[in-house]
Amino acid sequence: MNTNKSFSTETSERYALALFELAKDNSEIDIIENNIDQLLEIYNSNKDFEFFVKNPTHSIDDQLLGVNKISEKLKFSKIFGNFLSVLVTKRRIFFLEKIIKNYKVICSKDKGETSAVLTSSKKLTSDELQNISNELSKFLGSKINFKYKLDENLIGGLKMQIGSLLIDASIKNKIKKYKQMMLEE
Repeated sequence: MNTNKSFSTETSERYALALFELAKDNSEIDIIENNIDQLLEIYNSNKDFEFFVKNPTHSIDDQLLGVNKISEKLKFSKIFGNFLSVLVTKRRIFFLEKIIKNYKVICSKDKGETSAVLTSSKKLTSDELQNISNELSKFLGSKINFKYKLDENLIGGLKMQIGSLLIDASIKNKIKKYKQMMLEE
């Protein structure tokens, strides 16, 4: 086991990869990704469901009943429904959020997409965001999926995080660099 990763991170990655491989073998990658989006929406909007997933004091039978009802109600694929049942029986359901996020990352990589976080000092229009996305997609050779954030603490400019690469073209950062240069002289 990699000592740089926590047990929950490594376990979540393994389960996400297992789900992805199952989905790929059965040509259900997009179907399961859609199921995951539905479940994530419930998870993020319903605190009772989040508590139900994270609370280890619930019996396996209660959690299985809940997961099966949700799977049936939302018409999840059989593979995804069974996967959720395995998470419950193996007592790994409390990793659900991390597993889901890891699955989405694996799907993005498989599609040749790159995730990025774009932070700006002023609200950007959808056209401006699309233009930035198009230009970066051409430059990087893969589709860019943005998470957009507004940070009014930036004096001006943009910051972009693409994987481990941080591009900081904010005025705040430029002032910080000039300040550092003046201190060094």
